[in-house]
Formats: sequence, structure tokens, C-alpha cells
Amino acid sequence: MNEHNRLFTLTVLRETLAIVRLAADAAPPSWATSSEFFSVTRTSDELSVVCPADRIADSIAAERGWRALKVKGPFALSEVGVLAALTANLAASGVSLFAISTFDTDYLLVRREQLDNAVAALQSAGHRVDREEIS
Repeated sequence: MNEHNRLFTLTVLRETLAIVRLAADAAPPSWATSSEFFSVTRTSDELSVVCPADRIADSIAAERGWRALKVKGPFALSEVGVLAALTANLAASGVSLFAISTFDTDYLLVRREQLDNAVAALQSAGHRVDREEIS
């Protein structure tokens, strides 16, 4: 089967998330790492943090209003085409995303106002999307 024809099950996570860009030498903030879902990535250029939006003080510049779709895994790290099978449908529907990959699976973050369009695009391609909440 072509990787673009693979079908997946995704779950929309409850929390509204935010993406924060901090200085490359910043310490991972405790307000981000004390939640159930968070991601911290450091490069030589920045420290990127994804965490629940309600954890971030209003004084911190952040891209708020993201929702996460968790791809049901786990997947072997050698599997090819998991993201490609999902992101092509979203791009064709004009939905931008921020992807996070873990050892076991992938998360697709979409803007809250694009969530319904993202779900519809994925479902029309044959993917199953379950919701932890309706919102």
C-alpha cells in the first residue's frame, strides 16, 4: 500500500495549547514542564515550548489557540509516510499545522479556528477522528 493511502485513527486532545519561542540559552520553564502534555525543543537558534495555553502568563509572547490531534500509535521509527499520509489532506484543505513527533507517535497541532476543517479533511480522506471533547 502506498504511504499516502494509509488510514489512521486520531484523537483531538482537550486542551488548548500555545507555542512559545524563547532564547536559545533559556532554561526550560517550570510553568511548561509541569503539565501532562508539553514539548520542549532546543536548537542553536531557539528554545521552542508547546504547552497548555493557560500555563503561560499574559506577559509572555506566545502563539495561543492551538489544538492537538494525536495519531494512534505506536509506530516504528523506521516507518515511512505517516506524516505524509496526514499532512497532504490538511494542506489541500488550507489547514496549516505544527507537527510534534515522539518516540511512539505524532501530534498535529492546528489552529483552534481550523480544527473543524482539519477534522473534516482527515475524515474525508478516510481517517478516523475521535474527540475527547466537542469544542
